[in-house]
Amino acid sequence: MARKFLYVIAAIIILILAAGVVYQLFPGWIARTAFVPSTEFKPQAAVAPNAYDDPKMWFARPDMEKNPSAWRPAADGSETPGTDTLEAENKAAEPLIPPAKAAPTTADAPFPQGDAAIFFVHPTSYYSRSSWNAPLEDRDSDHRANLFVQGMASAFADAGEIWAPRYRQATLGAFLAEDRVTAGKAIDSAYRDVEEAFDAFLAAQPKDKPIILAGHSQGALHLTTLLRTKIAGTPLAKRIVAAYVIGWPVSIDTDIAGLGLPACQTPEQKGCIVSWATFADPADPVMVTDAYDGTIGFDGRPRAGTRMLCTNPLTGIPDTEAPPEANIGTLKPTEGFKSGALIAGKIGARCDDTRGLLMIGDADIAKNYVVAGYVLPGNNYHVYDITLFWANVRADALRRLATYEGKPSPVPPAAVPVTAPAVQTPAPKS
Repeated sequence: MARKFLYVIAAIIILILAAGVVYQLFPGWIARTAFVPSTEFKPQAAVAPNAYDDPKMWFARPDMEKNPSAWRPAADGSETPGTDTLEAENKAAEPLIPPAKAAPTTADAPFPQGDAAIFFVHPTSYYSRSSWNAPLEDRDSDHRANLFVQGMASAFADAGEIWAPRYRQATLGAFLAEDRVTAGKAIDSAYRDVEEAFDAFLAAQPKDKPIILAGHSQGALHLTTLLRTKIAGTPLAKRIVAAYVIGWPVSIDTDIAGLGLPACQTPEQKGCIVSWATFADPADPVMVTDAYDGTIGFDGRPRAGTRMLCTNPLTGIPDTEAPPEANIGTLKPTEGFKSGALIAGKIGARCDDTRGLLMIGDADIAKNYVVAGYVLPGNNYHVYDITLFWANVRADALRRLATYEGKPSPVPPAAVPVTAPAVQTPAPKS
């Protein structure tokens, strides 16, 4: 009997090892099998007129009582419960950590929230194979989206009021599917909701209010479309403090000219684009999303002749390097992303100008500041593009807003690069 038990254990181990080998050799095939819908694409009807006037159509907006973007990690490195945890403990009525405790410039120098309006588009939170687009209400997807708003949009919230819309996002499998025609229909459908939400967002703002655009992954993709179709070449472009197109490849050669804003070249520059995608060494750049616009191959590798924009979030300058000491706060999540702690001085960053990727050094160090199981194949830290640099992103937004408003910056200067920028990006065509 003991021998039979050992045979069973050995067989299980062999199966696990075999599965691991298959996953390493064929991650794309396994991902497509797990996430790409087998159902037919169903066209999405347009949302009702004035749909986004309803507060229920937003994950975050200024008049919400329980706003996940209002969460802040304590600056002293202590674990800070998330909004879900507070509600579970019947503490929802208590005030959230105030902005003054979110990595302030000095221990006793808080400052009021900035004057910008921030339009934040959350990344993909719908992973089902049952449809190509998410319904507007899906319990699992909504839970993840709220966590994304809490951990990512909160980095911009000290610069102003966060508006984060619900939208019928394309499912994760749409970015893995070989059927790019159907995938494109799902992505286009999702964008139409984002555009409707943006129009409602704009209508709610005073005509002279500065605007920050921010999005991650699928949200960043939709921002590129929004920039091309709604902002480039219009008076609205002059109101953009910065566009944070994070976790989605932006081609210097084929994208920037059409987006209507240049790539940011200094940490104080306003009216420009910031973008990066994060990997650790040793890295195999298999992106979680292949570039729908064709500047990236299906396997995530840049095509010949394409340079990807890599803004170092520690310096605010493209194609630069900065040591861990320049990182003023990594948001280290706990299991389930229910809470987090702000830890400074642990994660450095270097732009790899041959691939346009942001490299954070040895994966053995980086793994201590993420949740196990959420690092993608090839040491792709896509899920943590913002949280690894949470306090630096916050400072970057405040710094650029100060330039826009002609005011002194409420935060210290960005880190001085170890290396000078290697590539100057072209300005958009007039």
